[in-house]
Amino acid sequence: MVSIVRKAALWAAVSTSVLLAPHAVLAETIFGAMAKAYANNPDLNAARAGLRATDEGVPIAKSGYRPQVSASATGTLTRIDAETGRRDTHDGQVGISITQTIFDGFQTLNNVRAAQSDVFSGRETLKANEIQILLSAAQSYANIARDQQIVSIRRQNLAFLREQLNAAQARLDVGEGTRTDVSQAEAELANAQSLLVAAVAQLKQSEAVYVQIVGAAPTGIRQPRPATKGMPRSLDQAVATGLRENPQILAAQYNVDSAGFQVKSAEGTMLPGVVLQGSVTRNTGNSGTGIDDTTASVTARLEVPIYQGGAEYGQIRQAKEVLGQQRILVDSARASVQQTVVSAHAQLESALARITASRSQISAANLALEGVIEERKVGQRTTLDVLDAQQDVLDAQESLAAAQRDAVVASYALLAAMGKLTVAVQGLQVAEYRPEQHYEAVKDKWFGLRTVDGR
Repeated sequence: MVSIVRKAALWAAVSTSVLLAPHAVLAETIFGAMAKAYANNPDLNAARAGLRATDEGVPIAKSGYRPQVSASATGTLTRIDAETGRRDTHDGQVGISITQTIFDGFQTLNNVRAAQSDVFSGRETLKANEIQILLSAAQSYANIARDQQIVSIRRQNLAFLREQLNAAQARLDVGEGTRTDVSQAEAELANAQSLLVAAVAQLKQSEAVYVQIVGAAPTGIRQPRPATKGMPRSLDQAVATGLRENPQILAAQYNVDSAGFQVKSAEGTMLPGVVLQGSVTRNTGNSGTGIDDTTASVTARLEVPIYQGGAEYGQIRQAKEVLGQQRILVDSARASVQQTVVSAHAQLESALARITASRSQISAANLALEGVIEERKVGQRTTLDVLDAQQDVLDAQESLAAAQRDAVVASYALLAAMGKLTVAVQGLQVAEYRPEQHYEAVKDKWFGLRTVDGR
């Protein structure tokens, strides 16, 4: 059995577009379109910002390890009116206190681990978003290539039908044809004009989608080839790779880790806690003894929770149910990925087979059309027969354009389901976004209001 990669390579080697769009000076490739989408797509940039916000969950969780420092200052002015006279007194107090949690039932430890798992899950989710955007860019590129071909095919069909109408009218003028032949040619010509208008409208819609996804107007779109980089040798390999590397599955697994740590954190509320607090206070004023003094104290507090209204039990049960839900979602993600891989693989095989069949159909339909035209010249065929034969050619050409598009989209969809539609695997000429850089910059921050990029 010939593998999909060899089929795709064979098709790419011998394929020639039915009618290529005019070659632009700066033609865009499908890889260039994906690179622009990777750099410019606003949905992808928003997802990156969301991951940076998730990164901040780690230093927030680590705050449980760190001391809490607060300062206070009070001042009091008192006026006393007595029979002996008026007397003013003033008192002031300034102080600073430091509170440090020594032990909290491992809640902070598990909160930090849960936050880290959320970050890892967020990275995989971002990767899944990147893959989806790259797939959408490839699909929009292939759609434009298909629509350009169909517009060109229908324009040629329109020119052919105009020639048939002129020929039918000429035969009528010399008494060799009938009015019916002319009417049939006129009807087909009007239908072809309508089909061309529809094709142009579809092309404009595809171009609008391309601009939305890629962030730039399409220029010099040419018929792309099915993907070859990272393609599997067999369906079994594709499924195995997808189950191992698809970011949706990996994100779901990290969510399980996060939920497990949250269960442990909830259980920590039932364990004893130790808090150490120190304070220094300076008292000043002329009331009382009138002597300024400084007071310092250190307090250790052991807290043993006995019963907190039952909330702690509900929170633990709730966390365990969430953990069970996340484990089920992993199974759901695996089933979804396997179905997507198998479906994309089947669609690719089908599209490659349709390309071969459509090429044979075009060749046969063109020969049939030439024969019908020759037979009409000697009176053995009618204009209607010629129009029917031309319609067969038109259908075959449009079927080829659709099959070429489907082969391209299915190949990239297969890569996406396997987790292989990435900047690195496809070798896209664009700077790869590295989320770990932001994480490393903020994970141990103690203070600061500005973000890493200066906002």
